[in-house]
Amino acid sequence: MKPPAFPVAWNIVSAQLMADTPASFVWEVRRADGSRAVVKDMKPAGLENEKTGARFLQWRNGRDAVRLLGWENQAHLLEYAGDRTLLDELNEKGDEAASELAIEMLVRLGDNSGLDTPQGLTPLDEHFRSLFTRADHDRQNGRETLFTDAADCARKLIANQRDLRPLHGDFHHENMLQGPRGWLLIDPAGVYGDACYDAANLFYNPLDRDDLRGDPARAERLARQLARRLGREESDFLLYGFVHACLSASWHLGDDNRQEAERSLGVARAVRAAFQ
Repeated sequence: MKPPAFPVAWNIVSAQLMADTPASFVWEVRRADGSRAVVKDMKPAGLENEKTGARFLQWRNGRDAVRLLGWENQAHLLEYAGDRTLLDELNEKGDEAASELAIEMLVRLGDNSGLDTPQGLTPLDEHFRSLFTRADHDRQNGRETLFTDAADCARKLIANQRDLRPLHGDFHHENMLQGPRGWLLIDPAGVYGDACYDAANLFYNPLDRDDLRGDPARAERLARQLARRLGREESDFLLYGFVHACLSASWHLGDDNRQEAERSLGVARAVRAAFQ
């Protein structure tokens, strides 16, 4: 695939396609000074979080996340973060070890000293819009479903949020990379709300490990690890994990991907079993 025309000011001399995702084309590039960088060129599906994700990166300004080096139209020029992911850590050292590294990152994200709160991030009630729409559809058709249960739960959580702060919003095993500056986060969604929500995606991931995602005992263990380090109740993390899995299922149904929606609901059932 031929690279797009990059902005001249970015001084890109070569590019190689790293990934072709539903949301973007991702290019590893070399700049005129010899440095490596990454260009994330958004597709229509990625545009919803394009501005909020950029605002999150601008706010962190390199602290625990990649630096946003350039931003033009739908393309982001990003610091090269490395090529070792948290998933690699899990595969080599196990789930508990990888979870401890993820929790350490969540602790670091909680340190916002010296940072002003950014404007224009997505509030949690808007972030959960797809779940609420799906639940309303089910109720209008006379059905009480996992979606209606999750929507009721999400509304209660959002009405009683604590520790409100800017959130990555898509924190999972392949969005945490190790490189020259240590462990850094990539691809934020840019959400604002209860700090517990940033841990929700850990219950839902890794995506190809249904043996972990679908295991209530793993969900219990992860909630204990999170509560021990982050000072919140285990139930707070489990409830956010449950509603996030149902939110993901609603997104998949919106894309008419019923197979992935059912896999997501399997995660929701496992997490719900852990707190019942």
